Amino acid sequence: MAATDTEQGGEYILVLYYSRGGTTARMAVELARGVESAGVAARLRTVPAVSPDTEASLPPVPDAGAPYCTQDDLRHCAGLLLGSPTRFGNMAAPLRYFFDQTSDMWLDGSLAGKPAGAFTSTGSLHGGQETTLVSMMLPLLHHGMVIAGIPYSEAALMHTRSGGTPYGASHWSGGNNGELSEDEITLCRAQGKRIGGLARALSPNTEERL
Repeated sequence: MAATDTEQGGEYILVLYYSRGGTTARMAVELARGVESAGVAARLRTVPAVSPDTEASLPPVPDAGAPYCTQDDLRHCAGLLLGSPTRFGNMAAPLRYFFDQTSDMWLDGSLAGKPAGAFTSTGSLHGGQETTLVSMMLPLLHHGMVIAGIPYSEAALMHTRSGGTPYGASHWSGGNNGELSEDEITLCRAQGKRIGGLARALSPNTEERL
C-alpha cells in the first residue's frame, strides 16, 4: 500500500505518531491516504515507548508497523501530521520526548514555514481530545510551523457522532469498539489532503500559491 511509506526521495509529508492500542496508528494510515490524494508522498513513522529502565529495553527497529522516526525524517519533511492518544489531556510522553531532542532544528529554523496538523484518539467521549491536540501544536508553533486544522466546510465535522474537531482529526474508541467510524475516516483523509495541498502551495519548488 502506497500510504505505508515512500522512500523515493523528493517532498513528503511526515505522519508521525505514537500508538499503544493501535487506533492512532489506524488514523495515521487514513491521514496518509489523504496526503497522497493531494499528490504528495506520505512517510509513516512512529516513536518508541519511553522506558523507566536505565538500559535500552526495546530493539532499534520495531517488530511490526512503521519504522522509528529519525531526526532527518523530521528535518527534511515538507509538512507534518502529528498523532498521539490522550494522556490526561496532553500528548503522550514518547512524542514529547522526541520533540525535546529537536533543539537544533529550532535553532536553525528547519521546520519554519512548513504546514502541520495534529490528530488524536481517546477512550472516552470527553477525554481531553481538544486539549491534547492543542498540546501537540505548542512545540510546532515554537518551530515556526504553519498550523492547520479541519474547516467546517467538511460536512462530516458538522454531523459526526464520534470523533472529529476543527483542531484536528480525532477518534473516540469507546464509540465503535476501537474501529474508526466513517466520519472519522472522512475527516482523517480530509486533514491529510489539506496538509498535502498546503505543502504543495508553500513549497519553494512549485508555482502554486495560497
